[in-house]
Amino acid sequence: MSGVYILAIDQGTTSTRAIVFDVDGHVVAIDQREHHQSYPRPGWVEHDPTEIWHQVQAVTKRALDQAGLSRADVAAIGITNQRETTILWDAETGEPVHPAIVWQDTRTDALIRTLAGDAGPNRFNELCGLPLATYFAGPKITWLLEHVPGLRKRAEAGEIRFGTLDTWLIEKLTGKHQTDVTNASRTMLMNLSTLDWDDRLLEAFGVPRAIMPEIRPSAHIYGEADQMLPGVPVASALGDQQAALFGQACFSPGEAKCTYGTGSFLLLNTGPQPIPSTRGLVTTVAYQLGDKPPAYALEGSIAVTGALVQWMRDNLGLITSAPEINDLAATVADNGGCYIVPAFSGLFAPYWRTDARGVIAGLTGYVTKGHLARAVLEATAWQVKDVVDAMNLESGLPLTALRADGGMTASDLLMSFQADVLDVPVVRPTVAETTALGAAYAAGLAVGFWPDLETLRAMWKPDKTWEPNMADADRKRGLAHWHRAVERAFGWEE
Repeated sequence: MSGVYILAIDQGTTSTRAIVFDVDGHVVAIDQREHHQSYPRPGWVEHDPTEIWHQVQAVTKRALDQAGLSRADVAAIGITNQRETTILWDAETGEPVHPAIVWQDTRTDALIRTLAGDAGPNRFNELCGLPLATYFAGPKITWLLEHVPGLRKRAEAGEIRFGTLDTWLIEKLTGKHQTDVTNASRTMLMNLSTLDWDDRLLEAFGVPRAIMPEIRPSAHIYGEADQMLPGVPVASALGDQQAALFGQACFSPGEAKCTYGTGSFLLLNTGPQPIPSTRGLVTTVAYQLGDKPPAYALEGSIAVTGALVQWMRDNLGLITSAPEINDLAATVADNGGCYIVPAFSGLFAPYWRTDARGVIAGLTGYVTKGHLARAVLEATAWQVKDVVDAMNLESGLPLTALRADGGMTASDLLMSFQADVLDVPVVRPTVAETTALGAAYAAGLAVGFWPDLETLRAMWKPDKTWEPNMADADRKRGLAHWHRAVERAFGWEE
């Protein structure tokens, strides 16, 4: 192994970043570029895969230039990516045959209902761990094969390739058509037990096996990045939320992280066996290191958390910048009896209610904009509480602490209230870039840059810990009020 740095490519929903880490896991350089968001119809969201590839090249060059590094200084490249976003491209030319369909896109809604049939949304849970939802990649592939003229025939002839963003970038960098187990587990087409594409699922979705990439471990040498940094191995790939779990050093069953962003994603490491969910969670692969058995996770996806703060700013004008929400919320001692359920387009985990819409409950003449601000922050904490309660029941691994990352962890008020309602400590790490760090860690393990998980665990350091300080009776009363508000959000859309 040559090189004394790891380069992480963090390809997200709105931007692409390149981050250089040293042997201590510290950020040496970072560069970021946004890419265009296309909304051709209501509910449709698309990206240009070629633009994203150009952004990857640009941010990589600028990050290395910032640090004064050359390719000889880079030991390996790790990739982390927005999950579920779906690309089909020409196997010979490498040109996309359609814009990427983004994970947020809901155009497959009618297809989902058809696939569910009488069996319902859990039709394939036993095989793939996922409920039928517009969120996942499999239905997006089906939609493309049915709606792009001539595409199905070309796909069956082996002229087309499918990939999520990790696959797209791996092929652009190395020329190899590969994905990792974490991203494959988000397609609805991989069998959670065999870690291979499942013929029953492929047939149900009408997807030819010929278009599917090879599935590889998360920490694995995929090839050399000859199209960008010749000779440097691409040595990891993980979906963004799994990468954050890995970057938070949640290597043991029972350890969990929550990423607080536009939405929030809570993952609990459940160990070497997948745990099926009957309470609105999804079962997913957490990571796989080389030829070792995979680790699995339960995941709870929350659609609207930070987006509710943005709504307060942009739609109501009660604040002019997101950080102001904390100052406004701090002007009052509690929520004044007010609860906000941000079901702007339904509720995700653990409810999965597409008929839900947002409500503000408990309003009286006493409620001020300070109380509304506090209710906005508390809505995130209560939603996370619902997911944690479901996880505790299903996993048999009661949460003892929550590792937190993402932009909303800057709010002391939110993190303190989160610890209160969970009744466990909430811990923010010193390195904020946990998603990119997870990709770097996995790549470093694959090439021997770091020797083992214990070395990485020792590198994880807490920046701040919030301890719970709420009476049981207050917690129970608040949760009961929250659940009454949630019930009032149901049934608004047929």
